[in-house]
Formats: sequence, structure tokens, C-alpha cells
Amino acid sequence: MKSQDHYSYSLLDSGNGQKLERFGSHILIRPAAQAVWQPQQPQSLWDTAHATFTREGSNQWLTPQTLEDSWTVSIDDIQFQLSPTDFGHLGIFPEQRMFWRWMRPLLRKKEAKILNLFAYSGGATLAAAKEGAEVCHLDASKPMVTWARENASLNHLENAPIRWIVDDVMKFLLREQRRGRRYDAIILDPPTFGRGPQGELFKIEEQINPLLAQCRALLSDQPLFLALSCHTPGFTPIIMQKLVEQALNGLGGKVLTGELLLESDLPDTFSLPSGTYAWWHHAG
Repeated sequence: MKSQDHYSYSLLDSGNGQKLERFGSHILIRPAAQAVWQPQQPQSLWDTAHATFTREGSNQWLTPQTLEDSWTVSIDDIQFQLSPTDFGHLGIFPEQRMFWRWMRPLLRKKEAKILNLFAYSGGATLAAAKEGAEVCHLDASKPMVTWARENASLNHLENAPIRWIVDDVMKFLLREQRRGRRYDAIILDPPTFGRGPQGELFKIEEQINPLLAQCRALLSDQPLFLALSCHTPGFTPIIMQKLVEQALNGLGGKVLTGELLLESDLPDTFSLPSGTYAWWHHAG
């Protein structure tokens, strides 16, 4: 069953290792290890949740109310099809919208070529395409790339200049270098651990430096930005800053770092840290 509600995302509350979120017409409870504080909102609000995802015993959705198989939301004028997965994900990471908001004004100034790595369901891809950019969207998961293409159609971007690639990121970057391709901006959200389409192993602590070195080699002569985000424990903003400064040494520009946040619209409700980021942009 599909709903056509197009509400936005909102963090309603967090605490006791959980977060309470509204995704369009659905209110959900999911784990949040960072939420070590007590909830700020009354229990009556938490009781309105349509479903709770738990990892206790086994991964499962507990559904006191009916949870649809698929529905749509609109976040920052980008529409997404959401579906509950066995991992507790829904097809969007709302903390990434900070990058979308930063990149879009930059992309309006020129016809840019963008590389989006570990691109998931395509939030950054669609934000860039809406500004007329030419985008290469890469993810190792064929079903996820299919999901992203469905999101493109949902946003009437099925004919936008987007290359949809299912590949191992390290192998792809090396091939792009041999082809002589260059990009004006690169976005990457590497996992802590992952596998490519042919079982290729990715471990961030071993491959983050060669990954950033390959990204550096693919940047154009006048790059706009590089956006790196991470959800790996121990990758603090200072570590992210040093990684990017070292990789892009000699290019000038500035590096902004900090924590990715799920921000609440409700008063007296804490924003929830959900990873770290390093955003490099050219000083000019």
C-alpha cells in the first residue's frame, strides 16, 4: 500500500538510546546509541509511533499500528520513496541534507560535473541534478541504485544527465583516472565496512587514505568542493579535518568540520549527533 503524503522529516525526540522521528505520515522509533540522555517530550508523544525497530534478539519492526510497505516524503523539495528495511533503514539519511543545502548555491553558478560515491538512494545526486549538474552516481548495491533511479523518476529527473553505476568504488576510481575523467565536486559517505558487487572488501580504516588520494586525482583544475561524511566511531571532526587537509594539500581552500546533526523543530528537544563531516570548498 502506498501513501501520497508529502510531508517533511522531523526529529520529534530522542533519549534512552532511541530516536522518535516523523517521516511524512509515519512516526517511527529507531535505535540511537548517541541518545544517552532522557527524552524531553512526554511519553504520550512516543506512544503515537506507528512502528518501532529493535535489534534485541533479532532485527525486526514492531508494529502496534499498520506500517505501510512504501510511502513518499519531500525533504528540501526532493521527493523520496521510503520503505522499511531489515536493517532499520528507510532509504534516506536526513542528516545529509546539510550538504544538499551547501552545494546547491555553488552549483547554480556553473555547469558542474559531480561524482557521488557510496551514493545510497540519491539525495545528493538529486539535489545536484535539480541545479543542472551532470552527476555520476555510484553505489555497490544494484537494488539501491534501482531505488535511487526510482527517486529520480519521482522528481521528474529520469532524463537528467545522471550516470548510474553499480561498481566497487576503488576499481571505478582507478578506471576513471585512466579514462582521464575529471569532476568539479566529489561527495562521499563511506561505510565502516562494506563489500563491492563482486565481494570486494572495504574497511574504512585501511582504505580512507587511498580513497581520498584517488578522489584528489579526479578533481578538475577548478574544483568546487569535496564533501566527506562518516558514521564510524572514532572518526572525530579533527580526524576528518586532517584526512581531508592532507589529501587536498596544495589546493588551497578551506575545510569546515563538525558533527552531522538530526535537528529537531520542537522546543526543548535536543539535536542528535549522527556522524561527522569534513567539507572542503575552494577559497575562490
